[in-house]
Amino acid sequence: MKKKGLGRGLSALFGDEKPLEKRQETSKSNMISISDLTRNPYQPRQNFKEEKLEELANSIRKNGIIQPIAVRLNKNETGKYEIVAGERRWLAAQKAGLHEIPVTILDLSDVESLEVAIVENIQRDDLNPIEEAKGYKRLNEEFKYDHESISKLMSKSRSHISNTLRLLTLPSDVISMLEEGTLTSGQARPLIGISNASSIAEEIVSKNYSARKVEYLVRNKKGNSKEKIVDANIIKAQEKIQKSLGLKVNILNKKNNSGKVTIEYKDLDQFELISYLLTKH
Repeated sequence: MKKKGLGRGLSALFGDEKPLEKRQETSKSNMISISDLTRNPYQPRQNFKEEKLEELANSIRKNGIIQPIAVRLNKNETGKYEIVAGERRWLAAQKAGLHEIPVTILDLSDVESLEVAIVENIQRDDLNPIEEAKGYKRLNEEFKYDHESISKLMSKSRSHISNTLRLLTLPSDVISMLEEGTLTSGQARPLIGISNASSIAEEIVSKNYSARKVEYLVRNKKGNSKEKIVDANIIKAQEKIQKSLGLKVNILNKKNNSGKVTIEYKDLDQFELISYLLTKH
C-alpha cells in the first residue's frame, strides 16, 4: 500500500478534502460522557508526564476544553467511542473532574486512526524518539507503508524515518534512556550497531557529551581499541582548534599518546589559510 500526501484520515480531520458522505461529525456544542470514551489502541504515545497533565487539568478547570477531542465509534463496544486524537486532554479532563467533554466524531479506518494519532503527536512535539519510531514501525509492518510513504505522510525526510526506525535496534537499556529523555536521538544514533552501546551510553549521560562528542567517541571506539584511547581532554582540544580555525579537525590519539591531527578543507582558500597558519613565524 503506498500513500501520497495526507491520508484520508488526516484530510478529514484537518480539512484538506471535502467531507465524505460516511463521515459523521458532531457540532462543538455536543457533549459525550467522559466514561463513554476509550483509549486509542493505535495511540503511539504511551507515557504522559504527570506534571504536564496537572498543568493541563488546571487550565481545563479554568477555561474548559477549547478544542474538541477527535473520536470514532468503538467497533467492540456499543455506545462507546474510541479516542483518535486528544487523549491527553481526556486524561486531564478526568483530573479536572469533568463528566462530559466536547467531541468531533469521525468515520476512520484503523490505519487512518493511526495516521491522525501519530501526526497530531509529532506536530505537538509530544512523542519521545522511541514512541515516534514505534508509530512508524506500526505503519510499516501492520499497514504496509514503505519508508517513502511514511516520509510523505509525516512531512519528514526519508532519512529521518529510516534513522528513527533504526533506534529500535538499540539495546533495551539504551532505549529506556531515550524514553526517559536522559539520552537524545542525536546522542543515541551513533551507537546503532555498536557492540558496547550500553556502556558508551552510560558514559555519554554521566559526562553530558554533545552529539558531536559522541560521534568522535564512537568513531574512535569503533577503530582499533588496543591502540586508540578517547580522552575528554582530547575532545576539548579538538573543539578548541576547530573553533580557532573555523575548519573541521579530527584528533586520533593512540594508547602510547602518539597519533595524528587531521584538518579538512573544502577549497583552495581554506587550504591557503591552513598553509599560512602552519608556516607563519
